[in-house]
Amino acid sequence: MVVEPRYAVPDQHLIPLVDYPTGMMPIPPSKMFIIKLALDQYKEKAGADATVFDASQGDGGASLSGVPPEIIMQAAEMQVKHGSGYDKPYGYDGFRKAVVEAYWNIKPETGWGVPNVVAGIGGRDVLMKAFDAMIHCGRGYVGDVLLTSTVPWISYNWGPYAAGLNVLRAPGDENDGWALNEDNLTEAVRFAQAQGRHIAGMLITSPDNPTGLTLPLERQIALARKALELGVGFVLFDWIYHWITEGQPHDINQVLLAFSPEERNRLMFLDGLTKSMGASNVRSAHLIASEEVTKFIVSRASHGVFPNYFSQAVAVVAYEMGFGKAAASTIQPTNASRKVLRKLLEDHGYRHIMGDGYYAFVDVSRYCHDGFDSIEIGTRLAENHGVAVVPGTHFSEAGSKWFRFSYATPPERTEGAFWRMHEGLNALA
Repeated sequence: MVVEPRYAVPDQHLIPLVDYPTGMMPIPPSKMFIIKLALDQYKEKAGADATVFDASQGDGGASLSGVPPEIIMQAAEMQVKHGSGYDKPYGYDGFRKAVVEAYWNIKPETGWGVPNVVAGIGGRDVLMKAFDAMIHCGRGYVGDVLLTSTVPWISYNWGPYAAGLNVLRAPGDENDGWALNEDNLTEAVRFAQAQGRHIAGMLITSPDNPTGLTLPLERQIALARKALELGVGFVLFDWIYHWITEGQPHDINQVLLAFSPEERNRLMFLDGLTKSMGASNVRSAHLIASEEVTKFIVSRASHGVFPNYFSQAVAVVAYEMGFGKAAASTIQPTNASRKVLRKLLEDHGYRHIMGDGYYAFVDVSRYCHDGFDSIEIGTRLAENHGVAVVPGTHFSEAGSKWFRFSYATPPERTEGAFWRMHEGLNALA
């Protein structure tokens, strides 16, 4: 029997021919992983054993002790007992249960629970799945918009773009840390609508990367409510840093119960171990969203990328032992470093943004003369003074005269990095 060519789906469901990929801007590799290489040039001058300071990284697993070994070992024992067979595309049931009950303590009156949880291989995997869901569970248009802050994390510029969303940076004022507000949110929506585009999703990141700006939960709720009123498809709360604080972590119940059941279906929440436990290479994160969104993601994941068991096992051990205790070896020294750095910046007259999380955003505009921007300043600091920072230019044009300083290090390392930075900037002056 001769079989003729046949599509896998009926003709009415074929994807139409569109050529937008041919006009896309090439997506550059992240510079986060190469900035610290400039420190090698400093060592060539000062000697292989010269002390250097890496204030560029956001990797507490490299600069702090990372995940406690006893948690790693308990997770390994769980892996041995569990075996190496397939799990579900959402992860495994024990992980979902631990997220809902041991970690978030999601209240029954929210109407959300185990089916609203999807595991992912780190935050980037979860984000890409969320962006895909924003398109397909929303208006259904590739080319719609993802709204970010004025100075977003580098991968917020490019991850959504790869998924088919145009990234729109909200207007903002550096004098208030480029914080989102109702007026600039309204302006962004009007700007997109004037081009015939819909805002498929909006990101609220608190504490923020790169600026460290932290918004009270009531403020985040107000912004999300305004976004939904303006017709934004989904609001994604990126809370990956919210345990790295001198206060309390965010309460998901407070947010969910502030919205009607229909409105809740347009909310998403990202969290994981990457920052709070210095678990960068464990790759454990999760998304909490409506069942429509989680079912969509699970269906797609069944033909794509499954979360691995071990990363979920690490999370389960940490959640069930009490997360504050499990993550103390990252949270405590970072909080102590924040106090040290804040005082040093204030005492020496550096204009800066600093809330919670890992980062301070430092204004270096007074050193940006003779054509210098933060990239040139960052290069000189690394090569001549042995301290690496992230130029704000890499995040957006608005940050071109700022740089990101990571204090996810022990306090004495943070202080040493500050003095090298101060010495280098004074040399530029």
